Amino acid sequence: MYSVVAPSRYVIYLHPSEYARLEGILPVLREQTIRGLTDEVAGLNRRSTIRRYVDRLLGRPHLPVESAAGDWQVEFLEDPDGDVAEGAFVIDSELRAPQPPELGAGSRTRRITTVHVGQQVTTREQTVTRPAPRPPLAQVMYDDDAGHHEYSIVKDSVVIGRGGAAFPVDITISASADVSREHARIRRDAATGRFYLIDLSSLGTTLNGRHVPRGYDEVNGTKRENSIETPLPDRARIGLAETVYLEFSRVEP
Repeated sequence: MYSVVAPSRYVIYLHPSEYARLEGILPVLREQTIRGLTDEVAGLNRRSTIRRYVDRLLGRPHLPVESAAGDWQVEFLEDPDGDVAEGAFVIDSELRAPQPPELGAGSRTRRITTVHVGQQVTTREQTVTRPAPRPPLAQVMYDDDAGHHEYSIVKDSVVIGRGGAAFPVDITISASADVSREHARIRRDAATGRFYLIDLSSLGTTLNGRHVPRGYDEVNGTKRENSIETPLPDRARIGLAETVYLEFSRVEP
């Protein structure tokens, strides 16, 4: 109601060769990026006489722009996954919403991923909930190229896949490219406590040996989820492109 809140934390992923080339001046780039963000907000908060007159005439309140955290956090990192092509870069920006006052409450973060390739810019936006410690709702066990893993599900939505700079996931799978960056999602209905499996992959997801329907449609080259999901039994075997298998088990309250 009283201001426009801008993302306060920015992580810029660079191609390894460009990171090595720029490493010596990254502190300067960081300082200038912070200066640029500060100048941009100051420019947005400056209104011309005509703009002030029009806003007053239309009864529109002036909402100042401010950083979500009060200051800027900027970090440059080398892309660890090989997703960023040379000459391109990926920016993850996070809008940290205020934490609820209740003891032990989690925090919500709006993450915006911007991919720059030449003059082409694409943006992906998602809201991420960082849960406070709570009893596990379900357990997932699996083996991949990095060994054996156990993961406790403590929130209502968990993304599974190989992940990457532009594809944050909760359960990271170390495997061949047959497993998609974002391969599947496990969703819990908070009202009923039931779990559902959503296939987001290119090569398919199985549940107890049977393929589940694809949970997205391709629209003009963009994936859009179509609300198709498959109920997960209390114990299930989830296959990712018939390459990696996860053992899912619901934890009784």
